Amino acid sequence: MQPVDFTTLTAACCELRADWLPSRLEQVYQRDRFTLAIALRTLKHRSWLTISWHPQAARLCIGDPPPRTPDTFTFSQQLQHQLGGLALVAIEAIAPWERALDLQFARRPGDPPLWHLYVEIMGKYSNVILANQENLIVTAAHQVSAQQSSVRPILTGQPYELPPALTDPAPSLSESYERWRERISLVPGALRRTLIKNYRGLSSALVLSMLQAIELDPEQSTEELSESEWQRLFATWQTWLRSLERCELNPGWTQQGYTVLGWGKTQAVESVQILLNQYYTAQLNRQEFVQLHHQLTQKVNNVLAKVRLKADLFRQRLAQSDQADQYREQADLLMAHLQEWQPGMKVMTLADFHTEQPVAIALDPEKNAVQNAQSLYKKHQKLKRARLAVEPLLAEVQVEVDYLEQVEAALVQMASYQAPADLITLEEIRDELIQQQYLESLEYRSRPESKASTEFYRFQTPSGFELLIGRNNRQNDQLTFRLAGDYDLWFHTQEIPGSHVLLRLDPGKVPEKSDLEFTADLAAYYSRARQSEQVPVVYTEPKHVYKPKGAKPGMAIYKQEQVIWGQPQRACLYLSASNELSRQ
Repeated sequence: MQPVDFTTLTAACCELRADWLPSRLEQVYQRDRFTLAIALRTLKHRSWLTISWHPQAARLCIGDPPPRTPDTFTFSQQLQHQLGGLALVAIEAIAPWERALDLQFARRPGDPPLWHLYVEIMGKYSNVILANQENLIVTAAHQVSAQQSSVRPILTGQPYELPPALTDPAPSLSESYERWRERISLVPGALRRTLIKNYRGLSSALVLSMLQAIELDPEQSTEELSESEWQRLFATWQTWLRSLERCELNPGWTQQGYTVLGWGKTQAVESVQILLNQYYTAQLNRQEFVQLHHQLTQKVNNVLAKVRLKADLFRQRLAQSDQADQYREQADLLMAHLQEWQPGMKVMTLADFHTEQPVAIALDPEKNAVQNAQSLYKKHQKLKRARLAVEPLLAEVQVEVDYLEQVEAALVQMASYQAPADLITLEEIRDELIQQQYLESLEYRSRPESKASTEFYRFQTPSGFELLIGRNNRQNDQLTFRLAGDYDLWFHTQEIPGSHVLLRLDPGKVPEKSDLEFTADLAAYYSRARQSEQVPVVYTEPKHVYKPKGAKPGMAIYKQEQVIWGQPQRACLYLSASNELSRQ
């Protein structure tokens, strides 16, 4: 993840000063343990300022509104109490070339600041600290005791101290070419490393983009540079410094991340605020998605393995109970031939009543023939009772296996993060597993219900009909039992876990064969049989689809169905051609 360096932070502050000073602080909301959202209002607009001290994604930019869930963090409540209603009048750097800012709040523009909100964007040492007029710390996002750091403890009631001063030389437009070159080439080494080592305010991403802009190899030794290459590098160096001085910004996406100066830009972005918000939101979403996907997949696989083992044990007991009639028949044979029994016999071989084939009956030599027959009758009764007890248990376990396989199929379909809808869908699966008591809620925070079950996969058939595909059990239920109309058609892979698919039809419209095949291909693709060549897919009218009483989410039964064969590989080719595959 590309960190916010000094150049990016300076660019963000240039825009904030131009558009949001002065502004009124209306509300403070803490999204999570690393991120604040502060509502600012000017005469022209209102928006939310995101302040984050996340170890990998610390930043300051205008961001999205917070969710409508209760804020339970003490830090945000303290900030709201002290800063609510005041004006943000200044955003200043606390020291030259430091990634630390002083957000100053006063009663009105022109008044002396009453509060200082220090925002330190320094990787894993990032922090947000509130200090009063006397510069005493009132609260901090992360307090640092003297035991944790003897250099710079951060405790309430203590004076706010600046971070330890940087010792590297500061870049300057007034520095001569000769002095600049001498400093960099004094100790030979890779160009990228020597630039970062000899000057403050440089990041790896900035240096790489700077060198790529003039087509220099970052690993090239300073001893190998020609005079013209040194001149080009110095010119680019000064361009960078002038851009910082004049706030000349050119934000955009690059192949590796983003840029605020235009070097290596592949696509322009309207503002630095939009750039930072989109980049770090996507990166954090992807990080959360990967972690949550791994947790859910691991949990479902573990539970599924245990439930399948239980089902296998029940099947073994049922297989044993199939011998019940055999024990009864042996006992009948034994009772019919009591006269042939002799003391001490371990086996009696008698002709079967029906087939007249010889049947070997194992005997207990310490029991007589009647007692052995009684033992066989008891085994017969015991196994019959076992079947009556085990059959409902197996049916119950099989329902659980079917449900977990349905969840497993939904997780397999979302192997990677591509869009915010992917994370929402995964959170829905997590909430469902909590509801079904496969997961404990623990630290999980509820997601707003307004976002639930809305991000279906959407396609168009060859005739232009809308096609909706559920991405998890909650969406499947909504698609089938709430959204489906009388004229629609419902599709699902036959006895194979997969998504519910709805072909939307207007009254009087009849789908062509190509529409049915297209829908069947996608139903097969979004199922557990994705890797198969051909998959049986059933379709019927939604009124013939039912949810059994007490059934788990996503489970349904149907009747009056027709079968059509779907080809998931054909759907894969279509998705690749339409770039829809990138959304999965």
